[in-house]
Amino acid sequence: MTMYDYKFAGSSLTSWALLRHTWIAMNKIAEYRLLDYDSTPESVGVLWACRDYPGPLHPAEIARLVFRAPHTVVGMLNRMEKEGNIERIPKEPGHPFTEVRLTAKGEEACEPRIDVLKHVIAETMSVLSEDELIQLQQLLKRLQSKALDMLHMKLKRSPGNPESITMPDDEYR
Repeated sequence: MTMYDYKFAGSSLTSWALLRHTWIAMNKIAEYRLLDYDSTPESVGVLWACRDYPGPLHPAEIARLVFRAPHTVVGMLNRMEKEGNIERIPKEPGHPFTEVRLTAKGEEACEPRIDVLKHVIAETMSVLSEDELIQLQQLLKRLQSKALDMLHMKLKRSPGNPESITMPDDEYR
């Protein structure tokens, strides 16, 4: 298969096309490599969040972590529960949310799937130096901030980054 090397009259449109095509291609690589595990990058993201999230995890928080609409996350959680990878702990009096937890089977499923994603990330990002990766992060943070502003959404620290830690990208918040 051959892809087009787009060059539009405006650099913003060319950059948009490059960013979009790059993300789609990288996601396709992850999809292909996860076929052996009957998983998708999105479902592995949910497993990863369930495994590493610091504290109780609820469907709405999963939707924020994987940047998906809540109804699509509910569908994914339904499938993952049928597969035996997660369990949902029903609401209790005084607790406003259903908690999502990995099962023993889900714990076992995490490592090989997460390793696939880590290898895809390492392999694709290996073409950039450490300085270039930092520069890319800074540029993407600015684009992310603008897009979230346009969606009327706020960016907040992840639960794994306490307020006491100064983040180098705070200027974009």
